[in-house]
Amino acid sequence: MMSGFLFNDVIFGPVRSRRLGLSLGVNLLPLHSKYCSFNCIYCECGWTPPVPATHPEFPTRREVREYLEQQLMQLVADEHFPDAITYAGNGEPTLHPEFAGIVDDTLALRDQYVPAAKVTVLSNATRINDPAVFAALKKLDNNILKLDAGSAELFNLINNPVEPVDFMELIDQLKRFGGDLIIQSMFLRGNFKGQVVDNTAAGEVDEWIEHLIAINPKLVMIYPIARATPLHNLEKIALTELDLIADKVRHAGLKVQVYQ
Repeated sequence: MMSGFLFNDVIFGPVRSRRLGLSLGVNLLPLHSKYCSFNCIYCECGWTPPVPATHPEFPTRREVREYLEQQLMQLVADEHFPDAITYAGNGEPTLHPEFAGIVDDTLALRDQYVPAAKVTVLSNATRINDPAVFAALKKLDNNILKLDAGSAELFNLINNPVEPVDFMELIDQLKRFGGDLIIQSMFLRGNFKGQVVDNTAAGEVDEWIEHLIAINPKLVMIYPIARATPLHNLEKIALTELDLIADKVRHAGLKVQVYQ
């Protein structure tokens, strides 16, 4: 059985986010089931199930627009204004076949109802080679993309891609944003498939920072495990240790923020 929790609505929250403030969530994935191109060992939604034989049931672009507008109208009426509208939910949001169009709808609704809110995505970056997805991500206020490792070996252990991913090609794709992105990185220790998993090791951190320098993001978000994980032997990294990693990032000339 898959551990973790799932979102049962297209629009959820607003919830208090440690990184984004008061965030109204948009789940573009099937309800009641995780759907992702990664199978991360720390994912709060649990393990990624096998790809179903039938096509996944995504909410339609029209449904997302209507549900989002209804919720925004209610929030404005209650004078409860979100800081962010965030694509998150039950997996990888850019897997939605109408992601680009949904971004356009969301930006228009944001401008109409809550112009101060930042439209945000939490993505694993596996679909940034799709021109439509890449162009849509460039439009967002907070284009937050995952990079949890410095080496291909550790990337495969931590993020455990459902289909093979060329790690260095992924780095090259991240460079294409020209710095117009935020990198989020989870730090942890544990064991998986009989191997030690530790992206806090000095050599691994050094490789990760080399990639960061090449990608040149406007911000690096460093954070530890905060919720239950499907792999139960993972260790939450102490704030003091995360701060030391952040100092190395700053020394490399990049802006960084540590979240507890």
